[in-house]
Amino acid sequence: MSLLQRLLHLTNFSSPLLRTIVPSVGAAFAIQAAFAVPSILAQSERFYDLSGALTNISVVALSLYLPALRAKYGGSITSAVTNKSIPGLLTLLRNPSAAGLNWRQVALTAAVCIWAARLGSYLFQRVLQQGHDSRFEEIKKSPPTFFGVWMVQATWCSLICLPVIALNAVPASVFASSAAALTLTDMLGIALWIGGFSTEVLADRQKSQWLREKHEKKHEEDFMTRGLWQRSRFPNYFGESTLWTGLATTAAGVLASKPAQAALGLKGGLGGVTGALALAYISPIFTTFLVTRVSGIPLSEKKYDKRYGDRKDYQEWKANTPKFFPKLVL
Repeated sequence: MSLLQRLLHLTNFSSPLLRTIVPSVGAAFAIQAAFAVPSILAQSERFYDLSGALTNISVVALSLYLPALRAKYGGSITSAVTNKSIPGLLTLLRNPSAAGLNWRQVALTAAVCIWAARLGSYLFQRVLQQGHDSRFEEIKKSPPTFFGVWMVQATWCSLICLPVIALNAVPASVFASSAAALTLTDMLGIALWIGGFSTEVLADRQKSQWLREKHEKKHEEDFMTRGLWQRSRFPNYFGESTLWTGLATTAAGVLASKPAQAALGLKGGLGGVTGALALAYISPIFTTFLVTRVSGIPLSEKKYDKRYGDRKDYQEWKANTPKFFPKLVL
């Protein structure tokens, strides 16, 4: 029996939810540990953000493909079932039902992959250009602390991807019995994801252009107040929180339904619905908590306050510009 077969056998729980969550979360920690060891030895944070992106992609992709993997490798290695092919993502996007999946499962998985690939490549390029990440200057000197940071990222990847993982655990029979092809939660969730993703991308591009122009001596501004950054002091983090709220909303519309509750082994009723909503919305809640209270805005503001806190123009910008939610009019 191969290692993959052993892992599939060990995680073949009776609950579809556990059967999907346990191997997906396990993969997140395994991937982060694999990146952590050489990074600790080299005292380098270069691949931290990139590994986070790869982990997010791997986690949601694994949760989507687990039924096909179990069908192909779940039995004996000599079984005829191993001849079954595993469809590619493009095939699933064109015809998800052919693989026993629902369009929501494929669309939300693809949305996470698009977000992770874009943000991961952006952050990796930035650390290559700057040569270091100031967040890790002291942390990387302590192997236990540095390893802990990688495990924190594994936890982060697991929690933010949880609504998609849970959605991918829903059996095909649940979607087959549903008459609604497109619901209000689908439309609202997709709209929030598109709006949040667009905001994050535009904010990052505007910041990159501003930095490039500063390097080229086209302006002498010390902090950015243009574009989206004159509507919010941290529009990129607002976009991040919004896009995960969108994914959670679409997932919650399915997870809170009676057929999904029954199929996933949830209790149903108020307790089951509450549990389903917790599975979905822990992602944007945790994301918003991180960026507003822990590693996002607090670290950035501390750095900016130290540099420009005694300047009148900086204090005016802080006083007149919302920290998180963008103002609609200038």
